[in-house]
Amino acid sequence: MSTAVITFSPEGLKVMQRISAGMQVDQYLHQAIEAPQGVHVFERVFALTEEIFRRYQALVYVAPCGVAVRAIAPLVNHKLKDPAVICLDVGSRHAVSLLSGHEGGANQLAINIANLTGAEPVISTTTEAVKTLTIGIGCRKGKSADEICKAIRDALAMVGRSLQEVRYLATADVKALEPGLLQASRELQIPLRILDSEQIRISSLPFAESGFVQKKVNLPAVSEPAALLAGRRTSLILKKTVFNGITVAIARENCSSLA
Repeated sequence: MSTAVITFSPEGLKVMQRISAGMQVDQYLHQAIEAPQGVHVFERVFALTEEIFRRYQALVYVAPCGVAVRAIAPLVNHKLKDPAVICLDVGSRHAVSLLSGHEGGANQLAINIANLTGAEPVISTTTEAVKTLTIGIGCRKGKSADEICKAIRDALAMVGRSLQEVRYLATADVKALEPGLLQASRELQIPLRILDSEQIRISSLPFAESGFVQKKVNLPAVSEPAALLAGRRTSLILKKTVFNGITVAIARENCSSLA
């Protein structure tokens, strides 16, 4: 997906560089800020947006949502034609899927950017928002996608739930490049959330700690905190359960409107 990242401040530049370190993007920085080599400079965001709106498949604004909305408003045409648009605050708190969420890929892009920056993906597409389960996964190195998919299905069967109810798979950043886990996410068509290790270490959420995990990856646990932290107002409906070297925990988001 061809992607442009646009920002206006020194803080935004740092976020943009973090994104560019993890994915291929073109970088655009307001002329008021000294631009590093390879970064495009612009004067007015409205003019820039008009110029590049149809050139890229995705636009990422590291800026206030209001700026992004006003910049794209005159150009929005159709959900099957418009680029994906993401808005990320300079504190990397929230990555908002703003336009072309499902059809244009903004929902998945918001998750990808959240994984790179530590932000919380904000996705309001109803078909995604009604899914309330998050599945935390820890696994030994080299576990295959088939083994991981089977563990997920077996875990769901234990609590009488289905894949259609799962919003995210989740794991710690120490497992971010595990091939079997990445492939399982693709095969199941369920996005994978990557949780920052420090976020797990400082979490006050109730989860069982493991001396074995602490020794192996310097974390108190993986599956339970990942499941809990990947959602909002979560509680465990399946505590960590081991399936042939794969640890799975399932949390449910407690949304009053979906109860």
